[in-house]
Parts: sequence; structure tokens; C-alpha cells
Amino acid sequence: MPNQKPVVVNFNQVGKDDISLVGGKGANLGEMIQNDFPIPDGFIVTSAAYFEIIELNSLKPKIKALIEQIDNHDINSLTRISQAIKKLIFSAYIPDSIAKEIINHYLKLGSGSNQTLVAVRSSATAEDLPDASFAGQQETFLNIRGEANLIQAIRGCWASLFEPRAMFYREEKGFNHFKVGIAVPVQKMIQSEVSGIMFTINPLTNDKNQVVIESIWGLGEKIVQGAYTPDHYLIEKISWKLLQKQVAPQTKEYVWKHNRNLEVKVPANRVARPKLTDKQITFLAQLGHRIQQHYFYPQDIEWAMAKDKIYIVQSRPVTTITAQVNESTATSIPSGLKLILKGEGASPGIRTAYTRILKSSSEINQLKSGEILVTSMTTPDFVPAMKKAAAIITDKGGQTSHAAIVSRELGIPCVVGTGTATKILKSQIVITVNGQTGEIYKGGKLSGSKTLKTKLKPIPAKDLQADVIPTATKLYVNLGEPDLASQIAQKNVDGIGLLRAEFMIAQIGVHPKKMIQSRKGAKFTQQLTEGLKKFCHAFYPRPVVYRATDFKTNEYANLIGGKEFEPKEANPMIGYRGAYRYIVDQQVFNLELEAIKKTRNQFGYKNLWLMLPFVRTVKELISVKKIISDHGLTRSPSFKLWIMVEIPSNVILLEDFIQVGIDGISIGSNDLTMLTLGVDRDNNEVAPEYDEMNPAVLKLIETAIKTASKYKISSSICGQAPSIYPDLTEKLISWGITSISVTPDAIDVTKNLIYQAEKKLLHA
Repeated sequence: MPNQKPVVVNFNQVGKDDISLVGGKGANLGEMIQNDFPIPDGFIVTSAAYFEIIELNSLKPKIKALIEQIDNHDINSLTRISQAIKKLIFSAYIPDSIAKEIINHYLKLGSGSNQTLVAVRSSATAEDLPDASFAGQQETFLNIRGEANLIQAIRGCWASLFEPRAMFYREEKGFNHFKVGIAVPVQKMIQSEVSGIMFTINPLTNDKNQVVIESIWGLGEKIVQGAYTPDHYLIEKISWKLLQKQVAPQTKEYVWKHNRNLEVKVPANRVARPKLTDKQITFLAQLGHRIQQHYFYPQDIEWAMAKDKIYIVQSRPVTTITAQVNESTATSIPSGLKLILKGEGASPGIRTAYTRILKSSSEINQLKSGEILVTSMTTPDFVPAMKKAAAIITDKGGQTSHAAIVSRELGIPCVVGTGTATKILKSQIVITVNGQTGEIYKGGKLSGSKTLKTKLKPIPAKDLQADVIPTATKLYVNLGEPDLASQIAQKNVDGIGLLRAEFMIAQIGVHPKKMIQSRKGAKFTQQLTEGLKKFCHAFYPRPVVYRATDFKTNEYANLIGGKEFEPKEANPMIGYRGAYRYIVDQQVFNLELEAIKKTRNQFGYKNLWLMLPFVRTVKELISVKKIISDHGLTRSPSFKLWIMVEIPSNVILLEDFIQVGIDGISIGSNDLTMLTLGVDRDNNEVAPEYDEMNPAVLKLIETAIKTASKYKISSSICGQAPSIYPDLTEKLISWGITSISVTPDAIDVTKNLIYQAEKKLLHA
């Protein structure tokens, strides 16, 4: 830019090096429009105009005298001084030369019309920097029309530099109030049908290989505030695989209607509909990645979509990227605490403290240092209180809401989108908050409680480049605990390859036949459904392969009422289990099938598949398939039926099993090894003979995979072998396996092993 600073510039006249003139927001808009990103056109009233108004009206000494009276930790003091300073700015004289230049640019933007609707945004010269954010401190005015209204909105942006929250922040950061200027980008208004926020790094886990997108119906103001709980999408970079798709019903939207901004009802046919299609999600994620590559740093991006076209309305560096070093040894919730509430994990850490319910920012003085702040949603006015809070819980909002972003910057646990926290919780009760999983527990130990997020150090930008390893072989995970679903779903996996029913039934605690006898079969189905929903919701749209119950009689007997229904067996491992149990006594299997049907049909989780364990004979498969069909569950592109291959007969007669009609197999290497070598894997006396890498076992695994490949059905392995024996992974790939399912701790290692094995095979 020339030495004489202009008071108005077009977007295409500035770039990322002009922050002192147009602020962070203005500089980024100019930078992006010059590099052909889809930015709505506009101009910027520069910080030079703001400083000129301050100087012409001799406001600096008046403002300085007022600021010296502030008690930075008294909201009433901040508010009183803020109102006095803003009054000075609103009554300040604006020279005709500045007013005319602003109006001329506005008329050009509308091709001579003064009816053009614009968004008028604040862009402070110290905001949107890697070390200074707290987004939303200054004002934004949407759908401004006409010259007079535009000038008034610009005054509003200038005045908002002295909002209580902004003055508090500058005091905390040590910024000189008079060295921070403010520019005002004026941008053609996008009447967005859908809007949202995108992070080009996972803000909760700092996973650089993922993009997080959140979206709502209508204008984006409400998602920034956290007033609406958004849809949440998680995308893997490079492969652009959709890892998570969580849809939040939305009953209201904020739109331009009847010549004003209004909150209106969302039409019934859109309430539960995803805001974006999968194709739009992928396009947006790729666009965000391109913006990150341009800036060489992860970005926090606001976007809008109108008439199926996506626009970027602003982008800033993500300010919460840190390497986390735990001082606390308490890495989990103490046992015995009762789960009372669940929301969306938004900032990691575990904290136990007293609660404080705040209805609005006017009550922030009530919050004492070290209490857990519970409110409907936070706005920038809450920041002074948030800095004192031990943790934050909100009714509304998502991982990109104000509460979430600020909590991550402060390094305190945060749970958003609980829906009912302000109703269920009361002030001055002790709770424990897990900001990673979104879980809130009653009680906990107060003394020595620490957040897990401590000793934060920045991660170099060079270490933030995506290093996703693309593989043809899918990587699944073995899971059983519903409460781990949301956490593991954030990892680089293609779905759940083995969802064990036994964990969920153990949590119910009562033998299912006892519940049937007590006429509580429907309750059993409901509780099982709740567990299935957690897995399917967390991993949607990735498949969740549910293995039906495979309790042995000695395991079932340990449930309440179990001894009444279970026979005593000398060797339960090869006894009354698996598919045979379903045929002899259908009652429990019927309840499982009802839970599957309910999860898929009533709640819409079509990513739930079924896998049958321990199918000894082809005749058993035929009989069980008939039972499944009687419940209205039939194989389709969205409902796959797999069987476990864990008995030598499964391998020997696999072609016959396939002819009956299955979509895939999953090799249970544990039982297959036991039954091939004749070694009871639960018997310590013969444990040395148990070897999953025995040539006989490997031969059966190879045969099963190659047979599945011949008949073009899926082949997987879900036993422990791939997690324990890395050498086996290379063999599985060479034989043509389509997926490998491992325990959560082995995900990263196995992904790399798959990549290396595929690479070696390609160059063989």
C-alpha cells in the first residue's frame, strides 16, 4: 500500500500483510479474493478512517480518562465505562470526505443502487492473529440497506471496540487500547439457506488429518453464538472420507424476512434433514484444506450457502492448537459416579467442582473462581466469567460455538449441546465434567482435582500438514463399550468391524430370559437399542457390524437370574453358544432383532449391520436367516449379513455358506486357533500350545480369504491376531483381505502396517 493511508479500499486491493490497515478479518478477505476463493465482493473502511475520527473529535483524552476508572473484574464498572465511550463515538463528527467515499463504494457495490443488502463486520487490528482471538468481541450487522443505515452500522462497529468484553480482553492481553484500531469490511450479503463453521484441524483432538464442519439452517449468526445446536460432520483429509455425520434437529432459523432479520419456524420437512449433502460436505472440506494450504496454518472458517453455491465469509488462524502434556494422573472418571447428563465434548479435560447456573451475562459476577459455569449459551460478554471457571457446560451449541472456542483457548473442559443442563443441574452441587467425551457425572472428589489440559505448548506449523495414509484395505475397530464410541469415532477408522453385544448386556446386568420372565423384555430391547444408537450415531455413516450375542453358559450364569436359565457345562467354549442357541430358544435373539430393527427403522441408523457368531453348520445358517427374515430384516445395500469364521467347518464349507446368502465373513482368529489346534484358550495348563501363527491356522485363514475373494464378498478379521502380530498383517493383505478390525490401541500402528504392506505388494 502507498504511504498515505486510504480510508476505503476494495477487497482486491489488500492482502494478508495489511492487518494494521484493515484488521485480520479484512486482510484475510482481501487475500482470499485475490487468490480466487469464493468470497462475496465488498470493500473495507480502513483503520485509518477510525483513527482520523478519534483525532478530529479529540476523543483520545476523553476515552483515556474513562478507561482509567475501570475495575477490570467488575462487570458493572466495565459496562458503565463502555456505554460512556460508545456514546462519544456515536455522536462524533464524520467529515463529508470520508462519508462520501464510503457511500460511493457502497453504490458501486450495488451498481448504483442504494438498496443493496450488505453485511457490516468489525475487523480489529489485533484480532484473528495466532496469539489473539476470542472471536466475536466486536459487532457484526447483517442485512444493512441504504447509505444512512450503512454509516450508522459503521459507527456501531467503531463503538464496539469498546464493548465491555473487548476492553476486558485487551486489559488481560496487555494490549494498548489506542494502538488497537478497527476497520470495517462491508460485504454483499449472502442470504444463506445453510451456514456454518469449519475447522481444518479437529479442534477437540488436534488431529491434523481431519476437517470438522458444523452447519445450521439460515444465517450464521446463531451458530457463532451457539444459540442453535448444529449438524456435525467429521471428514478425513486426502481420502475425503466422511467419518461422522451427526444431524441435529433444528426447529427455528434466523433469516431475512419482511425486510428484517427474524427468527422463524423451520418447515417440518426440514427439521430433521441434514443441512448438507455428502457431496457438499466433501466440496467444503476440500475448499477449507486449500485455504489452509494457502496460509500454511490451520484455519477457522465461516461459510454460507445460497442457491447451492458455497461462499467463504471469513477465515482466521485456529488459536487453540497445542501439544497437551498432562500433569494430572487422573486420566479417567473415578468409578462409582453416576452419569447424569451427556452433551458434545468441546474442550478436553476432567474437572470436579461446584456448579453455578447463570441465566445471562448480567449475572457473571455471581460466578466464583473455580466453579463450573452452567448456562444456556455463552456470548463474548461471558468471557470475564469464563476465565474464572473450572469448566463450562451449555444447553446449546456445537464444537465451533463461542463456548467451545473460548474454552479451548483457556484450556478448560467444556461440554456443549446438552439440551437440558440448566434444568437438570442446580447451583452449588458437586459434579465431574469430562470435556473429551461430553459426559457429566454426579459427585466426585474436590481436593486435588485438575484439568487434564495443562502445560500447553504450540505445535509448529510444519507439523500440522496432513499425513493421512490412504489404503485400499479398510481398517475397522473392535468395540463394546458405548461410552467409548464418540471418542474412538474421531480416529482414522472405516467403521466398527466387531461390535460385541456382551458388554452392553453385561451393563444391563440381568439375564435376558429373567427379564422376559418378569415381562420386561421390552425394557431389555430398549436398553440394547440405546447402546446401539450410541455406536451408530458416533460412527455414522460408517458401518457398524453388530455381532449378535455369543455368551457362553458360564458367562450368562453370572448375570442376575442367570443360574436359573443356564445349564452347567464342562467346556462352555464348545457348548451351548452362538447360532445354535438362537434356533433352540429364539426368545433372546428375537429381542436383539427388534433392537436392530428399531435402531435402523425408527431412528434411521441404516449403517447398522448384523454378524452371526459360531455358526457350526450350513443348516444352522439357513434356520437363523429365516428367523431374521421373519422380523422384516432382509439383506440389502444398507443391511449386510456377515458370519463369523471361527470353526474349521466354516472354512471347509465356506462355498456352501456363501451359496445360502451372506455378504461377508469376519475371521475370529481366537476361536479358530482353539478349534484348529484343539487347545482350550481359557485353560492355563495348555496355554503354551495356543498359537495364532501356527501354519495350520494360517492356512485356514488364507483359504477363507481367498474363497471370499473368489465369490466377491467381504472378508475381514476381528480376532486379536492382527493387533498382536504385525507380521500377520502383511500376509492378510497379500491374500486379498478387504478389511482388518483391531482394538483401539492398535489403530495407528495397524494403519501404517496396512499401508506398508500394500506398498510392498504394488512394487512386488
